Amino acid sequence: MTDKIDKQKKPMHLLLRRVAIDTYRENVAYLHRDCAVYRAEGFQALSKIEVRANGCKILATLNVVDDESIVGCDEIGLSEDAFAILGMESGKEAFVCQAEPPVSMEALFRKINGERLDKTDFRNIVKDIAEHHYSKIELTAFVVATNRGEMDREEVYFLAEAMVACGRHLDWKEPLVVDKHCIGGIPGNRTSMLIVPIVAAHGMLCPKTSSRAITSPAGTADTMEVLANVDIPFKKLTDVVLKNNGCLAWGGASDLSPADDVLISVERPLSLDSPAQMVASILSKKIAAGSTHLVLDIPIGPTAKVRSMQEAQNLRRLFEYVASRMNLSLDVIITDGRQPIGFGIGPVLEARDVMQVLENDPLAPNDLRQKALRLAGRLIECDPDVRGGDGFSIARDILDSGRALTYMNSIIEAQGSNGFDYKNPKLGSLIFEVKSIASGVVAEIDNLQIAGIARLAGAPKVQSAGVDLLHKLGDKVVEGDVLYRIHSEIQADLDFACQLCAKSSGYKIGRPEDIHHVFVEF
Repeated sequence: MTDKIDKQKKPMHLLLRRVAIDTYRENVAYLHRDCAVYRAEGFQALSKIEVRANGCKILATLNVVDDESIVGCDEIGLSEDAFAILGMESGKEAFVCQAEPPVSMEALFRKINGERLDKTDFRNIVKDIAEHHYSKIELTAFVVATNRGEMDREEVYFLAEAMVACGRHLDWKEPLVVDKHCIGGIPGNRTSMLIVPIVAAHGMLCPKTSSRAITSPAGTADTMEVLANVDIPFKKLTDVVLKNNGCLAWGGASDLSPADDVLISVERPLSLDSPAQMVASILSKKIAAGSTHLVLDIPIGPTAKVRSMQEAQNLRRLFEYVASRMNLSLDVIITDGRQPIGFGIGPVLEARDVMQVLENDPLAPNDLRQKALRLAGRLIECDPDVRGGDGFSIARDILDSGRALTYMNSIIEAQGSNGFDYKNPKLGSLIFEVKSIASGVVAEIDNLQIAGIARLAGAPKVQSAGVDLLHKLGDKVVEGDVLYRIHSEIQADLDFACQLCAKSSGYKIGRPEDIHHVFVEF
């Protein structure tokens, strides 16, 4: 009897097996239902388990399988993310046991109940999130709890500070490190890819790290990936910036505010982007990237994220409060968000627009060019040697002279060029043309509807998918004119996009006086 008890107390080992499933920022483990460890430990599906091997440890959400072709009775299967983090080869031995509940779980429950959390609470929660101690269910609970009721501005500061603290923090040893960011919601708004090479050519350091799209057809990282590698490790990112004064990279690869990328994995499918999380996400990434000065673009319009000037001013004040607490110089600009910027919506189409502007191509979208120049001008005016009001003309000269293109090409080569030819972009071969059902002027373009159509067409996962606009606000059209083309690679995607178009094209044709006007800086 004693021998039997001693044998049961010995650690029970299983063999590691890579299960090629992308669980999107969640560590998932797989045990066979007839596995001796599964039975002995009393595990339940979706419970947290601890997996240890060769001095390394991860926490993972348990899935139970009945098919030995997925994982055998003597094996522990790990999803792609979990397997990569553990860093062990298949066939190696691993020890499995019940995981201790996350330290911050009590604070999470209090937040779910609507209580106010302090600095330590947020530090603990964010640390557990960054270390993958939370399951997707628990992450969702946190995201919804902080979205349901407005966090006060100090809580937002605590959240942002905690997100910076749990990752790397770049220090460029420079007094002036600039960046630009937009809160999103406007399709095609790829001004960052123009601003970075412009300000870099001016001699300013601009390490631009971006998230991938959350609810849009493309983010800056998605579009830049058409031109160059954006999945850049920490060391290479710093080398690119020091050599070229800037970069355009995905922030998740550099461990900058890593908890933000985990939270985004939940926010994306839920289409949630609350003001509190937006502020904490944006500012934590900028502080972590070593920025000292930030120009923030808040577009307003009938179908933008922000619909009114009052809402924009409230958001501006929240950004300014948190930025001030974090010693970040912030210039908030409220811009026209009534329609998409540029012509292309989707990674390849947006990359085409960006390169047309950099190449000074006569076909380049003028609204994208002008907005990028104005925002770049505001960043250039952070330079103490530049007089206020001179930034726009300096930015324009840099773009017109070709110096911005030279810097962009240098950044692309440094990050690893993907050989994109903007004159012959590879667009989705399946095309559907959406035509005007009336004559008049384009009086309204629904950002959300157009973005939704582009996403159903396949963007951003399918780089060549999206929407190519042929008409913008104020353009005269006659019945039968093509308003835009939908590009897809997969017939089912095109069918879904067309079904959404049938409900609404996203365009309203009317009279010039029907055009909604907003009072913004530009």
